[in-house]
Amino acid sequence: MTGNNSKSYGPMLAKIISVVFHPILMPLYGLLVIFFTPTILAYLPPAAKRILFLIVLIDNVIIPLSLIPYLRYRNIITSWAISERKERVLPLIITSLLYAFTVYLLHRFSIPFFIKSFTLATLIVSVSLTLVNFRWKISIHSAGMGGLISLIVVLSLKMHVSLIGCLIGAILLAGIVMTSRLYLKSHSPAEVWSGFFLGLLVAGGVLMTF
Repeated sequence: MTGNNSKSYGPMLAKIISVVFHPILMPLYGLLVIFFTPTILAYLPPAAKRILFLIVLIDNVIIPLSLIPYLRYRNIITSWAISERKERVLPLIITSLLYAFTVYLLHRFSIPFFIKSFTLATLIVSVSLTLVNFRWKISIHSAGMGGLISLIVVLSLKMHVSLIGCLIGAILLAGIVMTSRLYLKSHSPAEVWSGFFLGLLVAGGVLMTF
């Protein structure tokens, strides 16, 4: 009985992890890291934090999610998970365009440049994933986790604070998310690791440069 229960709960748990740490939510998690880790950015006025969070929430979460039923209705995608490589092309292009709009919008505000760099990093990671996806399926979940780890590392370096606890937590979460994607057979190990390193290196490179 115990073995059967573990087999039935395993896929459910992996799916819950995949939803909670869905790549579409990673920019929000990134903002939470920026706003609430012990750096000077934590002292932004609460109203400014709310506005920035709402902009990203609307542009990069609510709008993309609201388009999924239409894409499903038109048979552009065949499942809500969008697991087929060719079906990911249009959603990734739409996501990249929305990130570009967010970058444009936030660059018009007088906010710390690191936050602007973060939104630019999400855009470039999204564009990179889109380009790779034309030829090869890659794990977007892993790319999101890699980008989050880079954010914590660069934030620590640029703000001269120790975020070791936050970094260890992010690394453990990345391992859990990547294992879940493998457990669900959504990706091969090569797709998972390539996604992770793409997010890690591209996001890290942009954040260190700008």
